[in-house]
Amino acid sequence: MTTAEGARFSGLWDLYAHRVMAYASRHVDPDSVQDVVSETFLVAWRRLADVPGDPLPWLLVVARNTISNRRRSLYRARVVELEMARLARVARPADGADVPAVARAEVLRALGTLTTTEREAVFLTAWDGLDAAAGAQVAGCSVDAFAKRLSRARARLSVQSDEDDDSEPRIRSVR
Repeated sequence: MTTAEGARFSGLWDLYAHRVMAYASRHVDPDSVQDVVSETFLVAWRRLADVPGDPLPWLLVVARNTISNRRRSLYRARVVELEMARLARVARPADGADVPAVARAEVLRALGTLTTTEREAVFLTAWDGLDAAAGAQVAGCSVDAFAKRLSRARARLSVQSDEDDDSEPRIRSVR
């Protein structure tokens, strides 16, 4: 930038900064006023050749556009924030990769201790979400027989869980 351009920019600042500040003060919160003025004069610095002979209207248009851009940015940030909050409510963060692998191995080991009919009773109730009557219908047995299978399976899983870790059971019994 030449000395003449620097002098012109300094003159713009000296003559119009307080007017741009007054304009910004009417449109944004007090904490943002200086930012709007700074961004307005940054545009003026970069586009000094485009600043007309009567610069005040041009500077105020730049300030208005700067304020509009800030509002849109704040709006978009708020939308993202609300969406992230909504996602946090509906989607629980995943455990680390090692946690499911260890838990899966423990569950598979515990399920391996069950008989085929007990394991089927657990799967029908815990994984398929069936009640005892529906589970019995699928398993092809009476409701009492299904309930006994499920009771035995739960008891075995509880014992297996207690044997795995005395301080903190890792396998919750199926209810």
